[in-house]
Amino acid sequence: MLNAVMLDAESLGPQIDLAAIRSVVSHLEVFGQSTTQQARERLANADIAIVNKVVLDAETLQQLPSLKLICVLATGLNNIDLDAAKHQDIVVKNVAAYGTASVSQHTLMLMLTLANRLPLYQRDLTAGAWQQSDFFCLQHYPTLQLAGKHLVMVGQGELGSEVARLAEALGMHISFAARPGNEAKDDRPSLDELMPQADVISLHCPLNESTHHLINAARLAKAKPSLLLINCARGGIIDEEAALSALRDQQIGGLAVDVLPHEPPRDGHPLLAALDEPLNLIVTPHNAWVTPEARQNIVSLTADNIRQWKAEN
Repeated sequence: MLNAVMLDAESLGPQIDLAAIRSVVSHLEVFGQSTTQQARERLANADIAIVNKVVLDAETLQQLPSLKLICVLATGLNNIDLDAAKHQDIVVKNVAAYGTASVSQHTLMLMLTLANRLPLYQRDLTAGAWQQSDFFCLQHYPTLQLAGKHLVMVGQGELGSEVARLAEALGMHISFAARPGNEAKDDRPSLDELMPQADVISLHCPLNESTHHLINAARLAKAKPSLLLINCARGGIIDEEAALSALRDQQIGGLAVDVLPHEPPRDGHPLLAALDEPLNLIVTPHNAWVTPEARQNIVSLTADNIRQWKAEN
């Protein structure tokens, strides 16, 4: 008998079919949301915990002697105390590459939207500028033709490689930067070398000590004034306040982020406040991954993880 408990099913969004997971466990109990304290109670008799963002810390895991497997409905594992899990012989499995098509599509959307200065033109259109124009069109914000432009990618995993493939279809020239913190052992050019050449920078790397504030004021000072900067990775990989300052000072040409350091941003954030300003700025609510196909893929991959774990035990 394998008893599984899903702690935060609502994080997967509506209309997701859990049949694939139900087929590989004896019983699945589903909760829409859970606090860490509730998790201790709800996992008391569970063999398998299925969780997205609920924190399972050492204190919690110590109170769950029956727990054998934690399935994370995401790639990131920062909400699980991995050392404590290992000490208790609890296997932890995540899912990867479930949203490659979804996130790469979103990244291209942000790139195209910034390149065409859509936030600025939409603002002017709403204010009546086209209606009052002396000419048939508005053209006071120079757009950026992406064909022939240089896209610098930070991250050459499955997602970064797919974004590069899509960008090549637009006629862009692609460079992958060396892995931050490992430049001496990497044959690829460093981000510092590529920064002055970049027309667009797209981030698809993990957040760690080497990538925290990877894009900072010093690096932005080397950028072209037309640079478009896109972050669909993790908040904090760019210094958001430095990037906003560079955008306001026209040191860069556009900024788009799908992530912020604290989510949801209950205390606000300078980028959110700046959306009222006439800037080529886009903030999306960490929803690059949320196509129904990607969310359903998470369920399938989680079922695969449980199936694999059962085969090994």
